[in-house]
Parts: sequence; structure tokens; C-alpha cells
Amino acid sequence: MKNHLVFVYGTLRKHEPNAHYLDHARLVARQSWTHGELYRTESYFPALKPSEQNIAYGELYEVSDTLLKRLDELEGYNEEEEHNLYSRKIQTVYTDMGAYQSNVYFIHPDCEHMLTTPVSFSDWKIDRLWNEKPHFYYFAYGSCMDHERFQQAGVDHYFRDIIGCGVLHNYSLAFSYHKSDGGRADIIEGEGYVEGIVYKLPFEAHEYLFQREGVHGGVYRATFVDLICEGKSLNDVLTFTVTDKQKDQAPPLHYAREISGGQKGLSVNRT
Repeated sequence: MKNHLVFVYGTLRKHEPNAHYLDHARLVARQSWTHGELYRTESYFPALKPSEQNIAYGELYEVSDTLLKRLDELEGYNEEEEHNLYSRKIQTVYTDMGAYQSNVYFIHPDCEHMLTTPVSFSDWKIDRLWNEKPHFYYFAYGSCMDHERFQQAGVDHYFRDIIGCGVLHNYSLAFSYHKSDGGRADIIEGEGYVEGIVYKLPFEAHEYLFQREGVHGGVYRATFVDLICEGKSLNDVLTFTVTDKQKDQAPPLHYAREISGGQKGLSVNRT
């Protein structure tokens, strides 16, 4: 029996309506992306259209022959038929741990009329945040834990509902965004853990976070993680990761001080 890699970008992702299909699949990488342009469709679910100029974010799984056939049925794909809802192709999927050749489902050319609007920031989960959630959890790490910066920006009223210390497993802290004076903090999927502060924020707080992290300019991107906070599991917690990761570069002293100031109350011994 052969195993296959499958990149998922919509309702099959963690905590989405069809995620149960992948309950017994191996998650290879939660932070994954591939070339393509992601759209909403007339029936609400997302669909990927081939494009070398755009990328779409999702998750990468390893599945069995049997499960791949179930996914084909879900996506309306039959390799023996000419007219399908989706096409399944092999193409490169990128992760923090390297690149893989994976199955990717694309909308069939005959069905492109079903596409409506591009998905916000090429990420289905971000698009759903935009449209469905009045509040969200936010995981702050690095200098983002410095409350003085919230006060200076006049947004500290958003950040009063502190849930506690969050521990993000299977990630490590890096300084992979380079500025003229040194590196800035990032999370890299793989091994280790990262500590930070978890907040519950009103939806309108995202405007400050996206501006601060340079999301619209492609510096950082918003993503979702599962973590442990004060002994409890929290799912789909918003955080930010560097879009174009570089090799580690030491942070400047003033930035290191911001990180140190924000670490008050965190314990490196928590798990």
C-alpha cells in the first residue's frame, strides 16, 4: 500500500467542517504553501486556480491509498472521467522543513465560472476570521509581548483580556526577518517550543496587528496555531510568521530589551 502527500487549503484544514476526513492522516506541516490563486465559490467552499504569480496557504498531510480515494470522492474527482469538479495534480508544496511533491486539488477549467472573489490574504482561515468571528485569540511572542508598545500606539485597551502564558509546541523561535540593524523574531515549524502571551481580542484589534506586522506589505503573514495555555488546549489561535524567511540574524540590543521586558511572568519551565 502506497502513501501520498496531499495539500489542503479549505474545509479539510484543522478545525474546519471536513477536517474529520484527516483524523487518521499524518500531519506533515501546518505551515504550508503552494502556487495557485485561491477563490471563494458560489457554494461558499474555496477552490484553487492554477497560477504561477500567486500562492495559497494550507496544510500538508500524508494519506493512504484508501483515504486518497475518499478525498477524490469528496472533491468530485475521478481520474477515469473527463468532466470533474476538481482536477488533482502533483506540484511543489513548501514548508519550514523543506519542499515536497504533493497532490493538490484545483478547480477543473470547465468549472471556473463558479469562482467568485479571491480569498483574503490567500488563506481560507484568515478569510473566515474576516467574515465570521467577533473575537479571536492572539498569541504574542518576541517583542509583541511588550505592553508599552500597545500603550504608545494607543491600543492598550484591546489587550486587557490576558488569558495567560501560551506554549506553542513543535515550533522554535528564530530571527529570520532582517532589518538594517539586525534580525526580528519569527516562529519556525519543526521542533522545540515557543512561549508567549495569549490574549482574547475583539475583531477590530486585527487592524492594529496587521499594520504593526506589515501584513499588507508581505513582511509577516497571519496564521493559526494550536497551543497550550495555562494547562488548557486552545485551537486556531492567531499569530504571525515571517513570509520570506532568511537565516538567523542576531537582534539589535533595543529589540532584545523589548523581548526581555515582555517575558515577565513567563516561565521557561512550563510545558
